[in-house]
Amino acid sequence: MDTPADPTAREARVVLYGRAGCHLCDRARTMLERVREDTGEGFVEVDIDADDTLRERYGELVPVVTVDGVQQGYWRIDAGRVRAALG
Repeated sequence: MDTPADPTAREARVVLYGRAGCHLCDRARTMLERVREDTGEGFVEVDIDADDTLRERYGELVPVVTVDGVQQGYWRIDAGRVRAALG
């Protein structure tokens, strides 16, 4: 399970790991906003560049989306997979 330094992210079901200036992160954010509209399940964003461990773990894989600590995808994340993970 991922354990970001931010306690809010540890408590969230859906976490978007990304970084500033990442166009795929922008696309993932838009997708997660649509999922939130459909399911009511929010998400938190974590900047991997603010945490050495996360930067090492995810590096060039961002964006990475986890649901309940389980990675659901990286780069181009499938909304259907995120919805399925939310149950």
